[in-house]
Amino acid sequence: MKKILFLSIALFGLVSCGEAQTTTQKKEQAKKQQTTVINKVVGQEEFEKMMKKRLILAFLLLIGFSVQAQIFPENPKRVLFIGNSITYAGRYVQIIEAYQRAKFPNQEIDIYNVGLPSETVSGLSEDGHASGRFPRPDLHERLARVLEQIKPDLVFATYGMNDGIYLPLDSARFLKFKEGICWMHDQVVFSGAKIIHITPSLYEEKPNENIGYGKVLDAYSHWLTQQKNWQVIDTHSALQKFLHTELKKDVNFRISKDGVHPGEQGHWIMAKEILRYLGAKKINRMNSMEEMLEPLKDPKAFFDLVVERHNILKDSWLTQTGHKRPEMKKGIPLSDAKLKAADLMKKIKEF
Repeated sequence: MKKILFLSIALFGLVSCGEAQTTTQKKEQAKKQQTTVINKVVGQEEFEKMMKKRLILAFLLLIGFSVQAQIFPENPKRVLFIGNSITYAGRYVQIIEAYQRAKFPNQEIDIYNVGLPSETVSGLSEDGHASGRFPRPDLHERLARVLEQIKPDLVFATYGMNDGIYLPLDSARFLKFKEGICWMHDQVVFSGAKIIHITPSLYEEKPNENIGYGKVLDAYSHWLTQQKNWQVIDTHSALQKFLHTELKKDVNFRISKDGVHPGEQGHWIMAKEILRYLGAKKINRMNSMEEMLEPLKDPKAFFDLVVERHNILKDSWLTQTGHKRPEMKKGIPLSDAKLKAADLMKKIKEF
């Protein structure tokens, strides 16, 4: 009985395989017949041409789906940068914008910079800030207006440099930073936009200074990078690596003259790390903004136009959305700024 059962199972297996082979053979036969019919109708030479065209079309479609329409994820129409004076200075943002305009000239995208000098997300301000003229502005006061008026699809946010108010690491101040960052994150997400955090840049101690503020920013940056399900670009570590490399060549090398605001090289490192995170091809092999724009006929003229347009819109939008920091340049009316920006964009596209 067992032998009969085993034989039955074996035969069933053979039948199944046999059926599969028969089906395959039938498919192959049908395919040959189809090819024969096509050959008879259009001729062998015409058939080969037709198949080549189909292969080329399939290849082009594959390429088309893989080509990136722009550097920013999910093809946003409005990209916003917020932060403190380093963002307001804007060179790293301008480099990113120049990359976008140069590599994807036909992509319609608006890039906004409303960085505000002295600002914190912690809401803290040291006694006698700005020689007592005014306290540090607080992002809590203006973020709702910025999100409502600009309506970004994607927000890049970088805070931390001012949030520890240039004092040693302290759990209470650290908590205020964490609470501020989490509040900002939630506000942006609630508005319907995506948010990418950028770690704070470096603080370089002055000679004979022993505050340890660099360790504060190390802690703030590390905490940011540990947040689950957040997108975080670690420019802090990129700047540290760059600084350590340069100090081996020159012990007096500094990224920033005042220990706070990066110079052109620092902004390039920041922009490069952000572009690398976003998937910019070959950016790791480039050593300067000029090299990045080399394919253009006049990289400097191109970048100067991007900067001019960027700065007009930056000051105009800051004035339009409002803030409580005195001693800021007043932007021209937004309607005038948009007209000037449109004229400059025409010149940019000529490259």
